[in-house]
Amino acid sequence: MYFSLIIPVFNRPDEIDELLESLLHQTYDDNFEIVIIEDGSSVDCKEVIKKYTSLSINYHYKSNSGPGDSRNFGMRVAKGDYFIVLDSDCIIPPDYLEKIHRSLENEYVDCFGGPDKALDSFSDIQKAINFTMTSFLTTGGVRGGSEKIGKFQPRSFNMGISKHAFEVSHGFGNIHPGEDPDLSIRLWKAGFKTKLISEAYVYHKRRIDWNKFYIQVNKFGLARPILNKWYPEYTKITFWFPTLFLLGFLLSLVCILFNFYYLIVLYLVYFLSLGLLSTIENKSVRIGYYSIIAAIIQFYGYGKGFLNAYFQIHILNRNPQTAFPKMFFRK
Repeated sequence: MYFSLIIPVFNRPDEIDELLESLLHQTYDDNFEIVIIEDGSSVDCKEVIKKYTSLSINYHYKSNSGPGDSRNFGMRVAKGDYFIVLDSDCIIPPDYLEKIHRSLENEYVDCFGGPDKALDSFSDIQKAINFTMTSFLTTGGVRGGSEKIGKFQPRSFNMGISKHAFEVSHGFGNIHPGEDPDLSIRLWKAGFKTKLISEAYVYHKRRIDWNKFYIQVNKFGLARPILNKWYPEYTKITFWFPTLFLLGFLLSLVCILFNFYYLIVLYLVYFLSLGLLSTIENKSVRIGYYSIIAAIIQFYGYGKGFLNAYFQIHILNRNPQTAFPKMFFRK
């Protein structure tokens, strides 16, 4: 099969440089193309692309319309019969395409997803955030190397979709974030299968600080009740866990006023266990400490966003685009 790598970018020529450098070293024997979609950037990556003449790169500049629409644009102009969607802040291991090809040869599906890992060169905060976003102690491993729910929902920083599935589904919607599970569910409803290729990981830089991380996970929380409203048959009780965790933590603080410390002790044990595991995995006490901070931000941001959107969408029955217009790009 012929792969087309679909990469939207917005004002990040330095990231494209690192990504393309990593793609130079692919061990995959067959040809593949790279489709870069400049999404209305004021700082473009044209000069960077000129350095990589040995790669087959198709570059397109368009007005800003968000990552989902840019990915759709890239898939419409791509020449491949299988598209691989990547974020611009990813670095690709040398055997990435080879592993994907082998997996699809053994068990073909029209959509797959892969996990993410951290490179040694990443900052301590990036490594801590990567840990909390992939650890079984925080997300159950659904963003890491395992999947604990019934069907895998690929994430658009590292996912593949066949040309046929794209044409049937029309690709990503205009919600962001949330466009990934939205597409997965529509593919399931259309009869397509998805799977996790656990060995096809990428190094995801997550170019964020604590404030940006809070904004990101808060939006993740906002998106889930919207998706639950659209697709109630795919609603799971586990989607409530971060919110219940947050409410339980607030309750534990109230209990201290009544000299009841059992709940807060449980939370302290949990966070200390998480920090210890991160310290062991990352071989750094600092990263272990940062992982505790990241987990607190993750639960607070997601839980608060989920509760807000649930009240607006499911209790007040407001239209999602009216209640949260910043969650939707205009096409």
